[in-house]
Amino acid sequence: MMDVNYELYKVFYYVAVTLSFSEASKQLFISQSAVSQSIKVLEKKLNQHLFIRSTKKVQLTTEGEILLRHIEPAIHLIQRGENQLLEADSLNGGQLRIGASDTICRYFLVPFLNRFHKEFPNVHIKVTNQTSIKCVDLLESGQVDLIVTNFPNSGLGPSHNIKIIKEFRDAFIASKTYFDYENYQFTLKELQKLPILMLDRKSTTSEFLHNLFQQQQLDLVPEIELSSNDLLIDLAHIGLGIAFIPDYCLPHKPTDLYQLQIKENLPARKLVAVYKPNVPVSHATKQFIGYFEFD
Repeated sequence: MMDVNYELYKVFYYVAVTLSFSEASKQLFISQSAVSQSIKVLEKKLNQHLFIRSTKKVQLTTEGEILLRHIEPAIHLIQRGENQLLEADSLNGGQLRIGASDTICRYFLVPFLNRFHKEFPNVHIKVTNQTSIKCVDLLESGQVDLIVTNFPNSGLGPSHNIKIIKEFRDAFIASKTYFDYENYQFTLKELQKLPILMLDRKSTTSEFLHNLFQQQQLDLVPEIELSSNDLLIDLAHIGLGIAFIPDYCLPHKPTDLYQLQIKENLPARKLVAVYKPNVPVSHATKQFIGYFEFD
């Protein structure tokens, strides 16, 4: 193992994530020349060029990108340990770091976040929005302590600690004004001929629907793919197609939108809380997880 001072890796991390020697110096509270010298020392010790420097910008080399992938989780793990020690056994400080999709945040997490904030106002809450699949990457890299995601999720594996929060089903919704099929029961093959509005392929919801069609040996070619369930609802309302959304996103106020009847039984999905069992969980995270009723 090479004898490399942790501070050198710390400087490398801040330069790598900001791609700026001056910005790294501000965040580390050291001079820009000290940052530059630290990078030179690290490059010499590793016998690798880590950055491509020019007058306008800084870029990572291939070797630098490889090193960052390993250094980033370690830095986050150290920071998390420091926060937990500072937090001690109380909730008078510290941080709650959660990853979740925009939809899950809006339609499920807000009441829990509101309760936590009222009970522990001194704990800093950081919520990072990504698709459910990308949230797994946030957890793996140590950028969050907990994720709440739809399940099944292709990013999750047996190494993750998965707790089922609730079960839900998905719905095809349409406007009565433009698609008057309230009394008709569709097969997936018949739905295939209608303009389908759905989330893009980077989402667990898209994975789920494509798999359903494939099981019936059908190709699904959506009319529109978006990153927001709210937009899908809006577009269904103006008659652009049939939107596929989780049932917890269904509008509560009266609208002309209705749920289509489907002959095939659509399997239920789940909302799950996920954290890494081999990483210590902070007091704030434990408290927040305790709000959920697990099946």
